[in-house]
Amino acid sequence: MAASSKRTICIVSPGTARDNNGNWHTADRWARFLRDDYDVVVQERWSARWPAPDLLVALHARRSARSLGEFREYHDDRPAILVLTGTDVYHDIHRDSDAECAVLLADALVVLQPAAIGELPDIVRPNTHVIYQSADALPTLPGVPGRKDVTMVGHLREVKDPATFMRAAALVTAPGVFLQQIGAALDADLERLAERTNDTVEHYAWQGGAPREYARDAIRRSHALAVCSTMEGGANVIVEAITSGVPVLASDISGNRGMLGDDYAGFFPVGDAAALARLIDRSVQDDAFIATLRAQCAARAPLFAPEAERAALLRLVDNLFHSIPSIGKRT
Repeated sequence: MAASSKRTICIVSPGTARDNNGNWHTADRWARFLRDDYDVVVQERWSARWPAPDLLVALHARRSARSLGEFREYHDDRPAILVLTGTDVYHDIHRDSDAECAVLLADALVVLQPAAIGELPDIVRPNTHVIYQSADALPTLPGVPGRKDVTMVGHLREVKDPATFMRAAALVTAPGVFLQQIGAALDADLERLAERTNDTVEHYAWQGGAPREYARDAIRRSHALAVCSTMEGGANVIVEAITSGVPVLASDISGNRGMLGDDYAGFFPVGDAAALARLIDRSVQDDAFIATLRAQCAARAPLFAPEAERAALLRLVDNLFHSIPSIGKRT
């Protein structure tokens, strides 16, 4: 009798390496975590015309709804996981019929922080799992002498609210503070605002799009990371900052609270540039305050360790296969 082959997993990600976005980074990281035990492929979509994997993992309810729907229609005996993004949790599943349907089709749902569970329909909460994203722990890097960099990383689009960061740049007063923004312009109005701020505010720079490694090194050199989003499922840049010992100044939204904890001291009201500027100034001028932020972030760091994410993912996948033991057992 021939040895059993590995079970197959297809990860459907609407984001690709070219997009360099959160969906892609999650898909790529999960593929690496799973490949020791399973045959894994990452695709933008799945179609019933193609061979069926033993397990489908779909990222983004609305954008992967068709792939998940076809998989469930033709292979109802095989398990499927749906990973919910911020736009899924806080917008699409409440307004978009495809996203609403997708949530009901999956055998298991994954959210990236626990506050997201409260947004889901009661019927699916028992099948919902929290898997925090992770990043390798890397030490901080020396910054520019005499300068305190506050960095925002994210493409220029409305949901990330880069305009609040730009407006805050004109309001900070602490000496030596430098605000840098990293991300490609996906909105023409925000691009013009970034260019204008770049020209008029001496201690602000828009760096444009950059590879992930460049962005993370910039975070590691920073005094603090700013996250201004109006909506987040679980921002990976928060993970990258915390696992490098860099504190976070974050908009007070559910997704950021789920990542940082309700008692975190570094929140500011959404869209309030003056409040962000005051937080930046305080973080530079108040040693006790920045020490508190660093300690609170350090306490969260174990949640974002790669071994913790990998163990949670493998546990979920193994349990799904265990519940349907015949799937993928070929001899």
